[in-house]
Amino acid sequence: MRQKLLVAVAATFALSACVNTADTVSTTEKQTPSTPKNIIMIVSDGMGPAYTTAYRNFRDNPATPAVEKVVLDDIFVGNASTYPDKVSGYVTDSAASATALASGVKSYNGAIGVDKDKKPVTSVLQRAKQLGMRTGVAVTSQIVHATPASYVAHNESRQNYNELADSFFDDRINGQFVADVMLGGGTRYFEREDRNVTAEFIDAGYAYVDTYNKLATLPAGENVLGLFAEVGLPWALDDLRKNRLAYLTEHAIKHLENDKGFFLLVEASQVDWAGHSNDVAAAMAEMHDLNLALEYLVSYVEEHPDTLVVLTADHSTGGLTIGARGEYRWAPEWLQNLKQSPATISQNITEVDSPLVYVSDALGFELNEKESQQVVELAKQDDLKARFAGIKALLDIRSNTGWTTTGHTGVDVEVFAFGAGSRQFYGQYDNTDIAKKLFGLLPKMTSAVKAEATTPVPKKEKSQCDFETDWRCE
Repeated sequence: MRQKLLVAVAATFALSACVNTADTVSTTEKQTPSTPKNIIMIVSDGMGPAYTTAYRNFRDNPATPAVEKVVLDDIFVGNASTYPDKVSGYVTDSAASATALASGVKSYNGAIGVDKDKKPVTSVLQRAKQLGMRTGVAVTSQIVHATPASYVAHNESRQNYNELADSFFDDRINGQFVADVMLGGGTRYFEREDRNVTAEFIDAGYAYVDTYNKLATLPAGENVLGLFAEVGLPWALDDLRKNRLAYLTEHAIKHLENDKGFFLLVEASQVDWAGHSNDVAAAMAEMHDLNLALEYLVSYVEEHPDTLVVLTADHSTGGLTIGARGEYRWAPEWLQNLKQSPATISQNITEVDSPLVYVSDALGFELNEKESQQVVELAKQDDLKARFAGIKALLDIRSNTGWTTTGHTGVDVEVFAFGAGSRQFYGQYDNTDIAKKLFGLLPKMTSAVKAEATTPVPKKEKSQCDFETDWRCE
């Protein structure tokens, strides 16, 4: 079934140069509508073009002459620029880019659902709610992180996490909560001494779950708040559920499906975190987590051809290079057998009886003499950051991976799409155009649903994110 859809998508792309009519390509025997009933917007935070190439090579079978395709190759449709409003230059942060992707409005770095003058702007998720659709977010970061927050709330600073959590409850559209389903991390911000937002959601009729297993027990169609970690979810390499993003996506859809349609934001949040920390092993694992979610959605769209899936990145992170130090070589096989993330390995190395045995087992390969000496020295280090850097360096040397920065880069990012209305996303354009295209695919507003979500924007000094001391702040 998956192959049928991918062939159909590829065929549609090939015809786009000479055909200007609406979608007529069939995914299975079912006809694809020209406009979607359901919209699934996916943001793979930090996923620049080097990440998609690296992932293809990471999954390659070296015994075959060609590098095998992955799902991303079959659904590629274009590229988007990512620059923020000119007040912030040419390199965006996740907040400004998410605001652009969500609303079609450029803003300054740090802005959550507001324009450069700090006035609230309407997101496509909010518009969907105005139109009577069900709405949700499913992310691997805290749900008040930059990307999901920009679709749901308004605030002058992404760092105002507590205020954003309050907004998730306090803001209403036509008397209803903005998001019907919220899955990700963030108990730190929802369960505080000054306010228990989780309890308020429960009192308002939301089902609350704090484990993946509890999520599976809920009957379909519930309003759900699912918070599975204090901040972000564990790394994909460390999470007990190895398909966590696919799992959250599937269950979000289960609760969102209805006759009027739904809008779901999905974020592979931690590709970005891996980029900030220059952790190629974690990056490939997060990309694989995204890939599993895409494979599920390809099957879902086959059965529900009235659904549109759009995927892009908000920016690229880390300046990942496939090959480094002047060598024409990249060796992803050294990244394929890790049992734990480098962050976890670096934490545990001082607590085990035999660091060499532990690290070798966790990395999935035998250490050479030089690496063994390095691990012995790392195990003596009191500085966790130094241990983390040492483990990452070992993997970078083995794989010959390079990095240019611990921050973002200003390169264009790829756009992927399939399903109803996907031909709208072919080409080269700005990230604001993605939101504009989605607005155009939603049903038209009527006088009965013109009420806009207007939320007061707290006036607080924007704090700065220091990736040298807290890489998860992004």
